[in-house]
Amino acid sequence: MSSELDFRLDGFEPADADSEYAEKQFWAGDLTVLAEHHAPRNGSHSFVDAHDASVTWGVPGEPQICAIKVARDLDQNTFTFESTYHSTVSLAQNWLIERGCPPDRISQVSDDFMQPADDLTARVEQKLRTSGDRYGVLDSYTSDYDPCGTWTLTRDSLAAQAPIRVFLEEGDYDARTYTMREGAFPDEEAARHWLDDRSTALPQPPEHRGDAAALRTRAALTRSTGASAIPNAGPDAHSTPSAGTAQHPSPGRSM
Repeated sequence: MSSELDFRLDGFEPADADSEYAEKQFWAGDLTVLAEHHAPRNGSHSFVDAHDASVTWGVPGEPQICAIKVARDLDQNTFTFESTYHSTVSLAQNWLIERGCPPDRISQVSDDFMQPADDLTARVEQKLRTSGDRYGVLDSYTSDYDPCGTWTLTRDSLAAQAPIRVFLEEGDYDARTYTMREGAFPDEEAARHWLDDRSTALPQPPEHRGDAAALRTRAALTRSTGASAIPNAGPDAHSTPSAGTAQHPSPGRSM
């Protein structure tokens, strides 16, 4: 997968002043493409997920993952831009998917970038990627120095308990991997206190605790009836996508 930015706009003109400004801004920026999809049928749309290294020189903590949708009018030979910034790749992918990008096309990030460290990271990212408008982002912070990571403070519109959710991403430069975890809090004040303090473990969502209890029950049944009683491809079997959802270019990961 190429990291070079190409919106495929040869022969097209901006449809309005905002699109003209956006095109100049993105070409002048420092974007590295993480994933992209260009509509194959008639080329009317392009979707790009990119890391903007120029953000690191701006306000500390600002999100660095840029999601871009380009729409082309093939009759008028004009184009329009939509774009937004996110703290983590899976939320940027969510934004693009909600605007018509095929999920499987934008979810595959090059092996050149950091990879999920474990299955739980892949599952949490998949949850965010396909969540629609479930999570309302309240705040976020990106650190591209040691420690390398991001947090995103959200409100879960579907959670009956602990509706404030923190998605914590932590990178390991040496291993070239990262983890993503979800924490649950009763209110925003409690979540911000944990983010400032971090002297205790990230509180698990209530639904995760239920999953853990179910897994313990399954394990007990396995011990009593024999391991072969539960197939390897059971409902708790997961595999990390080969391309992962790693955010940033090697050798280091700007966050």
